[in-house]
Amino acid sequence: MSTESQSYTLPILPLENTVVFPTVAMPISVQRPASVKAVEVALASENRMIAIFAKKNAATDNPQPTDLYELGTVATIQLIVRFGTTVQIVVHGVERITIIDFIQTDPYLKAQVRPCPLSKIHNIETEALQREVLELTSQYFALAHPEKQLHFPPFVTLGEDIMQLVYPVTKLLQLDLAKEQELLTAPSDRDAMKLYNGHLNHEIQILEIRKKIAEQAQDKLSKEQKKYLLREQIKAMQQELGEGSPETEAKELRKKFEECMLPEKVKAEVEKELARLEQIPPSSPEYQVTSAHLELIFELPWQALTTDNLDLTNARQVLDQDHYGLKEVKERIIEQLAVMKLNPRAKAPILCLIGPPGVGKTSLGQSIARALGRKFDRFSLGGMHDEAELRGHRRTYIGAMPGRILQSIRRAGVKNPLFMLDEIDKLGHDFRGDPAAALMEILDPAQNDSFHDNYLDLPFDLSQVFFITTANTIDNIPKPLLDRMETLHLSGYSDEEKMEIARRYLFPRQRTEAGLPAEQFAVADETIVAIIRRYTREAGVRELERMLGRLARKVAVRFAEGETAPVSIAVADLRERLGPERFFVEQLRKKLSPGVATGLAWTESGGDILYVEAIELPEGEKFTLTGHLGEVMKESAMAANSYVTSHFQDLGMSKSFEAVHLHVPSGAIPKDGPSAGVTMATALASLYLGQPVRGDTAMTGEITLSGLVLPVGGIKEKILAARRAGINRVILPRENEKDLPSLPDHVKAEMELIFAERIEDFLTAAIPAMIARKPIPQ
Repeated sequence: MSTESQSYTLPILPLENTVVFPTVAMPISVQRPASVKAVEVALASENRMIAIFAKKNAATDNPQPTDLYELGTVATIQLIVRFGTTVQIVVHGVERITIIDFIQTDPYLKAQVRPCPLSKIHNIETEALQREVLELTSQYFALAHPEKQLHFPPFVTLGEDIMQLVYPVTKLLQLDLAKEQELLTAPSDRDAMKLYNGHLNHEIQILEIRKKIAEQAQDKLSKEQKKYLLREQIKAMQQELGEGSPETEAKELRKKFEECMLPEKVKAEVEKELARLEQIPPSSPEYQVTSAHLELIFELPWQALTTDNLDLTNARQVLDQDHYGLKEVKERIIEQLAVMKLNPRAKAPILCLIGPPGVGKTSLGQSIARALGRKFDRFSLGGMHDEAELRGHRRTYIGAMPGRILQSIRRAGVKNPLFMLDEIDKLGHDFRGDPAAALMEILDPAQNDSFHDNYLDLPFDLSQVFFITTANTIDNIPKPLLDRMETLHLSGYSDEEKMEIARRYLFPRQRTEAGLPAEQFAVADETIVAIIRRYTREAGVRELERMLGRLARKVAVRFAEGETAPVSIAVADLRERLGPERFFVEQLRKKLSPGVATGLAWTESGGDILYVEAIELPEGEKFTLTGHLGEVMKESAMAANSYVTSHFQDLGMSKSFEAVHLHVPSGAIPKDGPSAGVTMATALASLYLGQPVRGDTAMTGEITLSGLVLPVGGIKEKILAARRAGINRVILPRENEKDLPSLPDHVKAEMELIFAERIEDFLTAAIPAMIARKPIPQ
């Protein structure tokens, strides 16, 4: 295509575990978005060419220039078929290339490459090697592909390009990546032929041994023995390889049975299974199924236990070392340890930790296991649709295996580990079953002492397992399943709590991971506060830890390049090191216009503020709601409008409008729930009065048609959201006064919290011009 001195620019397609040779056509499945983009760019070019290089490590998900071999192949894309996000292409190798320089790594790899032609050597040695290539290839086809002998010698004869034969046949040998890359990298045709002949000789030897084994088994056959053909072939292969016989395997299983401490009921069943195995022909598929089943039984910890560490002082120290705050959860764990200490037979509770992402639910489970001295294992239930993933598959199915519960028990090696079941609120269900129904048996202390896995098909005691589940919201957990668990709510953190967590845990951990000594790298408290307010907006601390990690890595680069001066990050340095601020403290509408009120909302990610806006519509229009509102929120708006309209005179208003448009901004975000009812009523009252609502005031609560305000949830998250946005005055339902203990003391000291029972009290507190009136007669 070009000479060695020329170069050209091409997109790069990294490959796993294989090599594309020149002159060879082969299919490739492309799944990574970056690789799909490279293919699309190549298809858009005039010559449809793409540079293909093998990855040094197949496990690398996002390969960089250093992850690729230096020599690859330029190929043309001849065919493309799309299957969803996967692309199937057929490429044809053209010539060897090497990389001069990488031009880009994102959104796909692109480099300047130049041809690297194979050196041609013409002497008596290469002629001998060519003859050996043809002879060995003929022998290989005779053994491996006898049906193709009519078409051989194929491809080439002496004097032509021998590599047109070497490369295609090499792909038939199914060599590993290192051997294929070594052949592609060979500097000359002589070196390539030597490698090829060595691989082919090895393959021919294997094929001859297989042929010999088949012939030995065939010689022993008679008319009466034909039904034992597979058994004789297996025996012949085992004799050739020097492997043990099935009789030896049965003896080993019998020995394990005698050593395994099985419960009496289980022992009787296993004895029958083992006796049946000894009668099954080893060549039978049932033999392998039964053998694998018995191996699982002997690997399970039927009696093995870890001794719990019930030292309450130690448990408190461990929990406090790993987590800041979370007083309610820690006290509940200490209570359980005390019960277990006084009553060793007490069953462990099923705890469900509910809270927004990043507040430490999963890591808290690890700390509890460490405090107890128990083995820990976790797996996620998010997106699980198949009940068999928990209960296992019946052994009659091909590829059957035990469920996730028993697999975790086997990994733990004891029957009393601590299991963390993450994302229980994200379970699915379809025609394959309902995993939530299986969990009801697993998490029920009255039933799980004889848990039945479909694969094991024997009762297994799970009553000593300490189960902890996690969820972001309680709403999506099936009620019967929720009834079996004790829920503990983990609220979002205030800015002060986040700062303390960052100072005690996150920053030291990121500094250590970056390999930086404490005396060489520091971040001031005010800098952490600035990161919290300007670069993160979350209920937990995950993004905060990522930001601290970015700072640590940037400082690590400086030290790696030879700098030695200590580094202290100030607020003024953040823009340079983390980029522009991602978030700004929302500028509140200090002077709200009539018809606008500030509400508070709760989401799975924590609390937030929202505005409700109301305007008058021309005559003939209807009451209109916009803002991507759910059914419950729409009903709250209708109730608010009905109440305010029917009582406008009692509320001191001179008029009401026939038609109003009520809107909640951020229309692309779905919103639902009853807690915006009082905010909507306040916005409508403000519109009818023609008087604005106080800009420093937010509110939450559910309204009824009789004017009562009912309690709502998420009070802590909502108040923290108001405080974060600069609002220092919040009106709440009277019955939510019970939620005050969950607030940090410094937050209660800073905020003005007003509690009211009726909507008139909310209106009086929110609208300065509103005349305080007695409750409307019911």
